[in-house]
Amino acid sequence: MMKRTILFLCPHSAAKSVMAAAYFQQLADQQGLDFQADAAGTDPDAQVAPAVAALLKGEGIDVSGQRPRRVTDAELAEADTIVSLGCALADLNVPESRVIRWDDVPPPSQDLYRARQIIHDHVEEFIASYFS
Repeated sequence: MMKRTILFLCPHSAAKSVMAAAYFQQLADQQGLDFQADAAGTDPDAQVAPAVAALLKGEGIDVSGQRPRRVTDAELAEADTIVSLGCALADLNVPESRVIRWDDVPPPSQDLYRARQIIHDHVEEFIASYFS
């Protein structure tokens, strides 16, 4: 059986989607769930935000090997669920039935710890609701 993929999207693939994918994968692995989290963006930056990488490293999650990248049509088609963190999806031809929107996450550049907490809470709620 193939792992189910959860694709986290944010515009720059440098902060919100990176945190969400990292926390999701950590919790899924801890609970023995057969999921693969991935992060991408619609207008990717050159690198993961250094503050996000440092925050995650402090929590034992290493994202130093990750590079922001543009989401592909194939990834959108293959993902079981797409979580949008502030992305405009109209041009991506994604069925709304497969999209979850977490548009309440503030930019990490403005409030990193608040963004982290909201993302972590969303991830916990998502995993709990997925299996209830």
